[in-house]
Amino acid sequence: RDVLGSRGLGDVYKRQHLDSSRNPAQKKPESPYKFGIFQELFSFSKSPVSAIIKVSNPRRETMASSAKDIQLRELKDTISQLKTMVSEQTEMMKSLRLIIDEKSSHEKALQEQVDYLTKKLFGSSSERRADDIPGQQNLFDEAEMEQNPSLPEEETVIKEHTRKKKATHEDLFKGLKIEKVVLPLPEEEKICPVCGTQLVLIGEEYVRRELEFIPATCKVIEYYSQSYGCPSCKEGLGDTEKPVIIKSQVPAALVGKGPASASTVAWTMYQKYANGLPLYRQEKDWKQYGAQISRTTLANWIIYCSQNYFQPMYDYFHRELLKRNFAMADETRVQVLKEEGRRAQTQSFMWLFRSGEDGLPEIILYGYSPTRSGSHAREFLEGYSGYLETDGYQGYNNLPGIRRCSCWAHIRRYFIDAVPKGRQYDYSQPAVQGVQYCNRLFAIEDSINKKHSGDYEKRKQLRLEKEKPVLEAFWSWLDQQKPVRNTRMDKAVNYVLNRRDTAETYLEDGHCSFTNNLSENAIRPFAVGRKNWLFSSSVDGANASAVVYTMVEMAKAHGLNIYGYLKFLLEHRPSKDMTDEQLAELAPWSEKLQSVKNRM
Repeated sequence: RDVLGSRGLGDVYKRQHLDSSRNPAQKKPESPYKFGIFQELFSFSKSPVSAIIKVSNPRRETMASSAKDIQLRELKDTISQLKTMVSEQTEMMKSLRLIIDEKSSHEKALQEQVDYLTKKLFGSSSERRADDIPGQQNLFDEAEMEQNPSLPEEETVIKEHTRKKKATHEDLFKGLKIEKVVLPLPEEEKICPVCGTQLVLIGEEYVRRELEFIPATCKVIEYYSQSYGCPSCKEGLGDTEKPVIIKSQVPAALVGKGPASASTVAWTMYQKYANGLPLYRQEKDWKQYGAQISRTTLANWIIYCSQNYFQPMYDYFHRELLKRNFAMADETRVQVLKEEGRRAQTQSFMWLFRSGEDGLPEIILYGYSPTRSGSHAREFLEGYSGYLETDGYQGYNNLPGIRRCSCWAHIRRYFIDAVPKGRQYDYSQPAVQGVQYCNRLFAIEDSINKKHSGDYEKRKQLRLEKEKPVLEAFWSWLDQQKPVRNTRMDKAVNYVLNRRDTAETYLEDGHCSFTNNLSENAIRPFAVGRKNWLFSSSVDGANASAVVYTMVEMAKAHGLNIYGYLKFLLEHRPSKDMTDEQLAELAPWSEKLQSVKNRM
């Protein structure tokens, strides 16, 4: 009572009980964290005894202040821990969002790849432009938008439309012999049905044509050498004791002592390299003709003739190509089974080098190499100086004395592949916009080539006037693109940006090609034939294929009959002892061959 003053224990208890019952919200929450001895010393209790202990302490003011400070620190710690927990959860949510976005992007890229592969497998492979699509020219119709309608328009004369003439039978069969069949009237019908007078012939009338197929036939030619002897010398009347015998000369065999002839080997080559017919099928054909010739024998004939008769012509074509200033190149895979130091499944490569648009006779060369290393291109083009049109393969970089030109068909192909499925006409799609820029360049290039074919100075001038502004707009648009990583559009943008310098090289000279389509068209027969014969058995076979394909494509490029040209070369048998002037007479562009190409 001395400590509490005039108030008794009951008053203290009642006051505390009334305060707590009137405002329960003022109850202090229990701290979720325990602080050992401090909790035991300074925990508040509703019991009267604890209240007596607290108020009976002489240092109650100091202790109460310390208890409040401890509680305040506890609350601050709780708040700090809650903030840390919220921050950690926020960071976790951000990381989860990044993971979700990454997964979504990966899923989108995979779906894009599935759509791309499905299109390649089942879709159309044509890249033909549809210039008449509504809205396609909106990106480039600036001249029409900026024109002043108040200015008087000049009258233009539109040329009348001419329809292409259909080919007649004479045009279709002009290279074939014509056999005329006249069908006379039967004798019993040559009597006039009216008066019974004998009818006389007064004319004939053309009715129709038929195309008759004469199956190939084989025959065996046996050569005999005749021997001539001197009867006088035989009887000892001459100046010699031995009889004089002279034999007639027999042409040397084409391949050793075997039955191979120029026509037989030429037909075998034509069937395989022009028609894509494998040797095992040809073996069956020869059997149908009555000749038992194995595929091994046929392969040996091809290899021998390519090495001994075609190789000199191939080397001559190579020397002529290195003299040019404009060339093109491409490459494709080939499998060689028996190659020293390599597994049969290892991929080798067939290269194609050809002349460019220089107005000179076309030269097309195939070349085999075990790898795709750029050293093969460097070795093949050693001594060449000029422009080289290629695709985006890096192996053609840094070739000495060569200025690279990138193919715009490949650039457009990347954007075409990046167009989302079913969004070909959605011009808000960046990939579609990229295709439109490329199509605009192609349209201008086609117009220039049609109006000024062969005028390379004019082509250079018009390219700078009309195509360069489109290129500048294209590069500006391309710099603004921010595609999602690992998508087809991302690959397209990176592909073009990495070839920005070489993509404009064609503006330097009118002889430079805009695309590498000529090379792709020349190497396509090899890719088509590969689907049939699948592989080469040996390195010699691969090299022979390269040489024979060269002769086949050279004949096609110059309008010669393929089989006729192969047979012509095998009959004349070019050799390494011939000069370039002599080999030039056997080239497909020679006046001699061009004059008789319709009769080959």
